Amino acid sequence: MEYLKGQIVKPYEVLPDGEVAFTDGTTNNIKVNQPTCEAYGYKYSNTTGGCYAFNRVPQLTQKIENERTIQRGVNNDTGRDTQNNVIIGNNNTLKGLNNNTFILGNRHTVDSGFNNSSIIGGTKGTITRESEVMMGGGRELLQAGSGESAANLYTRRQMSILELSGVTVDNTATNLTIQGDGTSFINVTNNSIIGFDIYINRLELGGTSGTAGNYSYRNIRGAVHIDNSYTMTVTIGFSRNIAKIGVNGTCTMVDSTTGGVPSISVNVTDRNNVQNLWSATVIMHEVVSTKTTF
Repeated sequence: MEYLKGQIVKPYEVLPDGEVAFTDGTTNNIKVNQPTCEAYGYKYSNTTGGCYAFNRVPQLTQKIENERTIQRGVNNDTGRDTQNNVIIGNNNTLKGLNNNTFILGNRHTVDSGFNNSSIIGGTKGTITRESEVMMGGGRELLQAGSGESAANLYTRRQMSILELSGVTVDNTATNLTIQGDGTSFINVTNNSIIGFDIYINRLELGGTSGTAGNYSYRNIRGAVHIDNSYTMTVTIGFSRNIAKIGVNGTCTMVDSTTGGVPSISVNVTDRNNVQNLWSATVIMHEVVSTKTTF
């Protein structure tokens, strides 16, 4: 469907319960207001705040979703419009529009709209990226002897692994995307520190100046400081070329904020007229201050 005149979003999917998901061309699963919903000929629900192509049947929808979700534990919230999820543990939450996720442990959260992700252990981890594999870092820590009055010391800690990839055919600096989807970067949270360990493989596949089979393999380590206003400082502490045939190419971690969504990515570049496939594994140690700003 094309954009209607005066609209910056358009429908892209009708969900199983009849709700219409909208997109602006970059971000999917956008909620719209009543005028936008009705402009496209759909019905707006004041009760749920959703836009619907047909009447909802909550009991039937919930039954279908429950049949497609495996749970072993108590007090787990599977959210709405979720399918094909496995939860083993207690007090875990899917915030909705989550498909093909796996959760092991307690008090984990998968934010709305993220799919194909796994939490493989620990407690109190949060999935905030597509296709993220994560281990939670544990419960809130309190200053010794101060009890709940030390809430200003609260943090969230976790370790995550993400796969990024992309292609270059000239010397244009290019940000790699999650799973090579062309649009998704590594979302970040303000008041946080991310330590990263990147392993990146560059494979030449052709081009008039390229040699099929030439490659380079590099390891980059560093950290990103994200303050309260999302100003990012990237520090590279270690960069080592592990192996190569031919040249090394260039790669580093950068601020890739796009469309108002704060993010980081691996930025790569090589020569003109060389067809390169880039594949990066990014291991991240993340600490988020949930009370104190900086």
